[in-house]
Amino acid sequence: MAEENNSHPAQATTDVSGLLPPGHWAEVAENAIDIGTGTGIWAIDFADSFPDTQVIGTDVSPIQPGWIPPNLRFDIEDCTQEWTFAPNSQDYIHFRWLVGSIVDWDQLFKEAYRCLKPGGYIESHEALSRMDCDDGTITEKSAMHQWGKFFVEGGKKIGRSFTIVEDGVQRSAMEKAGFVNLEERDFKVPIGGWPKDSKLKEIGKYAQATLEQDIEGYVLFMANTVEGWTKEEVEVYISMLRRELRQGTMHPYYWQKVVWAQKPEE
Repeated sequence: MAEENNSHPAQATTDVSGLLPPGHWAEVAENAIDIGTGTGIWAIDFADSFPDTQVIGTDVSPIQPGWIPPNLRFDIEDCTQEWTFAPNSQDYIHFRWLVGSIVDWDQLFKEAYRCLKPGGYIESHEALSRMDCDDGTITEKSAMHQWGKFFVEGGKKIGRSFTIVEDGVQRSAMEKAGFVNLEERDFKVPIGGWPKDSKLKEIGKYAQATLEQDIEGYVLFMANTVEGWTKEEVEVYISMLRRELRQGTMHPYYWQKVVWAQKPEE
């Protein structure tokens, strides 16, 4: 998976779930980085919200828009390599949806620790790969049921874990790097317009639209690493998953985890 995973559903979920990053630092941050910025949506929104903060979005692909806030710039940079930012230079570093892109999470957060100022904050959003439900509507033979297993098994073959949340990697890697004052929260993200709550329904629709838009890329990327999948089988699977998403008879969601931590004050 490329470092191109920021999307509207994840942002909206934070608002709806009542999850807010520690506000006392967000408004006073002078410098912030969005690692793996993808299309740059999150970085643009953050820069708009905090016009006095200098924001940098990094990614391996230059796919960001040209019209951006004056306090934002995008740099081409591979976050799996040594970062080009100076030590002790950043107030806030944001990560979202890097699962599948990172081999060494310990090294990733060590780089963040090095670049943060003493007292600076890190924030990481990741999610479980599998789709769950609470009412038995996702059956064992469904494409939704196979989704998580497909990525977990494929990830093992390419040396990239898709069980970051289940294994507690965010927290453990941050602790190893030296971060303190860790805080973490878990919440459900619906997929589709099935929730009765209007805000959750909106999030679910966004999540479904994003998934449907990216299905081919996700599945084809992993199918190339998993032996035994023919082109025809991949096409059938994609068709089944799309049909299940659009039928609306299943009530899927996934678990998302947010972890915040602070670099110790000097």
